[in-house]
Amino acid sequence: MRRLPLVLVAVLFIGAAARDAADRWIAATDLPVLVAESSAEVLDRNGVLLRAYTVADGRWRLATSLDAVDPGYLAMLIAREDRRFYRHPGIDPLALLRAAGQAVRHGRVVSGGSTLTMQVARLLEDSGTGHWGGKLRQMRVALALERQVGKDEILTLYLNRAPFGGNLEGLRAGSLAWFGKPPRRLTPAEAALLVALPQAPEARRPDRDPAAARTGRDRVLARMAKAGLLGAEELATAIRAPVPTARHPFPALAPHLADRARAADPGAALHRLTLEAGLQARLEALLRRIVAPLGPAVSAALIVADHRTGEILAHLGSPDFTDSARAGYVDMTIAPRSPGSTLKPLVYGLAFAEGLAHPETLIEDRPTAFGTYRPSNFDGAYRGTITAREALQSSRNIPVIALAEALGPARLVAGLERAGIAPAIPGGVPGLAIALGGLGVTLEDLARLYAAIANGGRAVGLHWQAGAGAANPGPPVLTQEAAWQVADILRGTPAPPAAPPRRIAFKTGTSFGHRDAWAVGFDGAHVIAVWMGRPDGTPVPGTFGADSAAPLLFEAFARLKPAPDPLPPPPPGTLIAANADLPQPLRRFGTAQGTGPRLAFPPDGATLAAGLDLLPIRLEGGTPPFILLVDGVPVATGLRLREIQLPAPGPGFSTLSVIDATGQGARAGIRLAP
Repeated sequence: MRRLPLVLVAVLFIGAAARDAADRWIAATDLPVLVAESSAEVLDRNGVLLRAYTVADGRWRLATSLDAVDPGYLAMLIAREDRRFYRHPGIDPLALLRAAGQAVRHGRVVSGGSTLTMQVARLLEDSGTGHWGGKLRQMRVALALERQVGKDEILTLYLNRAPFGGNLEGLRAGSLAWFGKPPRRLTPAEAALLVALPQAPEARRPDRDPAAARTGRDRVLARMAKAGLLGAEELATAIRAPVPTARHPFPALAPHLADRARAADPGAALHRLTLEAGLQARLEALLRRIVAPLGPAVSAALIVADHRTGEILAHLGSPDFTDSARAGYVDMTIAPRSPGSTLKPLVYGLAFAEGLAHPETLIEDRPTAFGTYRPSNFDGAYRGTITAREALQSSRNIPVIALAEALGPARLVAGLERAGIAPAIPGGVPGLAIALGGLGVTLEDLARLYAAIANGGRAVGLHWQAGAGAANPGPPVLTQEAAWQVADILRGTPAPPAAPPRRIAFKTGTSFGHRDAWAVGFDGAHVIAVWMGRPDGTPVPGTFGADSAAPLLFEAFARLKPAPDPLPPPPPGTLIAANADLPQPLRRFGTAQGTGPRLAFPPDGATLAAGLDLLPIRLEGGTPPFILLVDGVPVATGLRLREIQLPAPGPGFSTLSVIDATGQGARAGIRLAP
């Protein structure tokens, strides 16, 4: 008894020394790398997965977090794998004693006694459990993990690293592959299968052994019912639920744009786009259906954008990325092609803005030679004297070439460039043929051009990266009045059969040799651009934009929303008049004789000082009387003086135009400093 105090002191000392040694042993543990490479993901505007990519070793490993997982699954997982998860320090002595007792009693391993933390340690180091050395290492790492990271972080590591069969790693990959949905909302049957799979991911793979998968799932369900997590009715319903027998494909929407996003930032784990996944899926299905009967080599492409914000909502570079016969891997939204007649609205808009013509101006559609250039209409017929409105709606070639000649090809190219387009011009020198598609532009280019027309004549910065929209408005391509006049004309273009008339402003085009069929249209909110043809440029005989691309355009609008948004009313300064009520020079367009007028001051491209109240104008050449227009609005008529002063327009860009008595005109774009 006299030695008892000494024994107790010795025991306490040895215990304290042991604890201190254990603490040092745990603290000296070299933890494995906790962060693993995750699949790069491309998300839509609402965070919906558009496409994912496997990691370097070919595995699907999609990152997830606790708040993105169904609580019922988490409850099942902890009840099945580690009931005392939130109470033990990384190892559970009671579970280990139970496992040892069962092994002695049965002569074999019945349960492993591993905690979720120990399982995470095994997954992090890819260590086996078939020998005591491996088990001891897992215990040490588990104890160190518990000291350095929290319980929720350990559970998150399990959710991201657990195997679910084949090359599936992590709960989110398993849920998407076996059930085609993220793990946010799982049924009890689905949750139970996902709890059972990591314990034998290959033996219980549903696509290889559905019976084994069902057995494993049902054992989990029975245990959950015994633990009180499932009622009798829930258990019966879950037991009856089928087990999947095949994997669902991972989402692969907008593959061309997804690849482009990843190439632009290869190190990013997440790429957020402005697309809308539901719309993208509907339009991909539509495109595949439309091209199916057209032959194995015919492809198509389509873009949907909000012209108010510039956000691209759907982007289809081909009907099917994997269809090699159609060269589906080629992104036809960025392939330069001849646009056919789709540039004609720009020609008319520039002519309206410069006071050379009005929608009701009479213009000749007759065989005409423009120097050595002798264009003809696509149908070989001529309509004589018609209005500019009729000429654009029926896509006549002679009138648009006459307007292009008056404007000059350089001005057409400048208009394209202001819209954000860099056209490919054969030989580098533009000629009159560019008005009929004699240059190269892309589908994205046409979407930009028509977005500018829909946006009141001002360029729109189309973009597909979320949050990448331009803060400032783009430069003016057309005046507001001219843009509205073009839209009003295009709204009256005859729509395809069964399509609603006068709801969408659109234009079609067919390139030389029937190589490309186009249709581009807009309403008050959205612009859609369509291309059809063969990626290798081979002609598709009998294909016209009006017959093939236009119906697709209207079907795309129908899948975008229930009804088109109305186009805006005319701007206040728009001249709306019948031909007989127009100023004399605007009643008929023709080649005038003599030298036309010129704006000597201010010259084209001039920037004038701020605070200017009166704008001095000096004219040279031409035949009086003159008409002066500011941004397409007449501000002075019947002028015979060549030097006058006008109230200065507000700060920003403005277009000054002059028309003389013979109908000839000149234009100058100026900027007043703010």
